[in-house]
Amino acid sequence: MKFSWRYESDYPQTVKLFLKEQNIPRKFVSFLKFSNGRMLVNRQEVTVRYLLQKGDELVLEAPDEASHETVPPSFAPIEIVYEDRDVLVLNKPVDVVSIPSRKAPDTAMANRVKGYYIQQGYSDQVIHIVTRLDRQTSGLMLIAKHRLAHALLDQQIQAKGIEKIYYAISSRNDWQPHGVIEAPIARCGESIITRQVHESGQYARTEYWLEQSFHDSSLLRLQLHTGRTHQIRVHLTHEGGVLVGDDLYGGRLEAPIMRQALHCGELKFRQPFTQEVIHLHQALPEDMATWVAQRTK
Repeated sequence: MKFSWRYESDYPQTVKLFLKEQNIPRKFVSFLKFSNGRMLVNRQEVTVRYLLQKGDELVLEAPDEASHETVPPSFAPIEIVYEDRDVLVLNKPVDVVSIPSRKAPDTAMANRVKGYYIQQGYSDQVIHIVTRLDRQTSGLMLIAKHRLAHALLDQQIQAKGIEKIYYAISSRNDWQPHGVIEAPIARCGESIITRQVHESGQYARTEYWLEQSFHDSSLLRLQLHTGRTHQIRVHLTHEGGVLVGDDLYGGRLEAPIMRQALHCGELKFRQPFTQEVIHLHQALPEDMATWVAQRTK
């Protein structure tokens, strides 16, 4: 993979300082040095001490990322919402995990993306998942197509620059139009899966907006301001509004919803190289949309 810039400043500047201003991580520059990558100015190999002049073209050449045998390809279909040279955004279906596990070694979204990369003949074959979703949560997933894009998107995450909006169907129907839930989240006893609101836990903050209220439930729009495990599920349960279908936390299973009614419906981030704001929307999946439609006739 090649990354290039045209130096436009009137004042000379070292490659090192210029790359720092472009937010290129030092680890990536070191990776180039020790992995047969190259740093070129006007097609001549240079070091980070080289002094750039106006009009110079700087190119970083990174070696291809060979695939990992631990992620076998799956050629099950994927629904692509957005793709460019550096990023891929998918609509994840229900009942598919994000990354392979012992129970699902070859059916995860990562396996499907690997199969897609092979079909497309992409030279970089490593799967860089930036935002994961639980098995039963549907919606938008962000994937970096190479290590530098992953590093730059991670910088956005650390700066809280990536915005994810979820839609949920809560079993409670008397939510306020807008509110914030602030309550610490901890493990439930010795469980490695379930969580609870408890004073010993980590700070967690969830903001919500009421979209629609029905006789037995509500459609909420939610934004996470922290990223705790099961945060939306635990916070809504704590407030007496467990997700419909979330039987792990006591929610009822009722057709057509036979899983936790949670969907990542909006994703907003900056393209890591052009800085263009990418704002994507994904409609409710069939089960949640049917629930809403049945109650708005």
